[in-house]
Amino acid sequence: MSTFYFGELTVSKEISKALADMGFEEPTPIQAQIIPLIMANKDAIGQAQTGTGKTAAFAIPMLEKVNPRLAQVQGLILTPTRELAIQVAGETAKLGRYKRIKALPVYGGQPIDRQIRALHMGVHIVIGTPGRILDHLHRNTLNLKNVHMVVLDEADEMLDMGFIDDIEAILQNVPEKRQSLLFSATMPEPIKKLTRKYLKNPAFVTIDRENLTVPLIQQYYYEIAQGSKVDALCRILDYENYDSVIIFCRTKRNVDELVANLQTRGYFAESLHGDLTQAQRDKTMKAFRQGDIELLVATDVAARGLDIEQISHVINYDIPQDPEVYVHRIGRTGRAGREGKALTLIAPQEYRHLRMIEKLINTKIKKIPVPSFQEVVAQQKETIQKTLKELLQDNDLHVYRKMVEDLTAAFSPLDIAAAALKHAFAQHGAELAEMDFMGDFGNTGAREGMVRLFLTIGRQQNITPRELVKIISEETGIPPRAVGNISILDKFSFVEIPEDMAYRVIYTLDRQMIKGRKISVQLARAKS
Repeated sequence: MSTFYFGELTVSKEISKALADMGFEEPTPIQAQIIPLIMANKDAIGQAQTGTGKTAAFAIPMLEKVNPRLAQVQGLILTPTRELAIQVAGETAKLGRYKRIKALPVYGGQPIDRQIRALHMGVHIVIGTPGRILDHLHRNTLNLKNVHMVVLDEADEMLDMGFIDDIEAILQNVPEKRQSLLFSATMPEPIKKLTRKYLKNPAFVTIDRENLTVPLIQQYYYEIAQGSKVDALCRILDYENYDSVIIFCRTKRNVDELVANLQTRGYFAESLHGDLTQAQRDKTMKAFRQGDIELLVATDVAARGLDIEQISHVINYDIPQDPEVYVHRIGRTGRAGREGKALTLIAPQEYRHLRMIEKLINTKIKKIPVPSFQEVVAQQKETIQKTLKELLQDNDLHVYRKMVEDLTAAFSPLDIAAAALKHAFAQHGAELAEMDFMGDFGNTGAREGMVRLFLTIGRQQNITPRELVKIISEETGIPPRAVGNISILDKFSFVEIPEDMAYRVIYTLDRQMIKGRKISVQLARAKS
């Protein structure tokens, strides 16, 4: 019989497969220390902050002990808030998908009839807030007689919210012969009293934290809307003047998807994660050290032990769940007395993780906006001008002067210089080569805030407005509702696009094959 491992922990084949799907490569400290205790049927207390991986620390052993053939509630997890109940239920369901274990969140604010129907159909693990759990017990719609494991998650928060009486009432309905687990960031006296009353000789695991500082590293974060993360990252990369960058993702799957997206857009990016062979890893690292690869996209486990001094930027494409991981990540830059820059992309719902990081490092991380296309162009213009000034001061130009002298027979010196600059911009990214430095679209005939684009496809190609919106959305990632007025004529069409998305559409769809025809996309002519 095959043995499956999660780091040094032994897990079932089904849990191993689920962990691989979720991109988890090895356990966090709390998981490594407490899972063996739980699997040994001991009551346990885990003192750890949110974001340390504690959900999996109790969910994995609970899932291993549940009998999927018994359609009764066998595990109970109490949480202080509906948001945490939903989050814990989601992660438990993902971890238990191959064991065919059903996890149900129950909380106030959701119709109770829906929860009653789900419970009646058969659930293995219930995750809920104390008030709603107690409500079900009073209605006799929840039977806890087969529960053999109870988890109190974020017990100190439940205490602060006044749930202590509800918790005790719930525990009175659970068999005395059970395994009890408690997780709490702090251990005030009422929590200790609760543990003495309901836990039997518990093992105690604590994850200590220290205030960590990173003085030579500039730290910023961007708030990114859902669905536009890759585009935002590309804009940031085009704006930043970097030497080499490590981009961190949470899972191996995210790493591979991001590298594919970056390579498609012309960036020199490669992946580094646990599925690579040692030969592949060595090859990638050699190319990164030599500068053949500018962007190394990695998981946390794969990046451990890297010793590279020239990293100018660390980008957290996925914000880490554990605040200490953030410190380890950004410590890859700012080495040997150099300054470094750490940039983090977050979704609005990830602010809690950001605040935990700020508390750990005792530093306020500044929010900055994602650079606009016009700012990217201005930055590239400034970079090239700076490079030109350095070359002019260096005065080692005799070979190139001869080339200019040859060209002046047919062209003016001003046009030659302009052509050279155009070529330089093309080397920094094709989309910059033709951009208008003014950043003004002019009057294209669109509504305020929109830009009207001209596309060389029309009724003769049997294109409909609905098809055109679908193509624009699928190819560029722009939400269909963001597309404005559409006019389809015989041989061409006009489409309105929000100003901040116009260049994305132009450079994505221009020269693409649509309906068997290579189309051109450009700004519509200004109306007189």
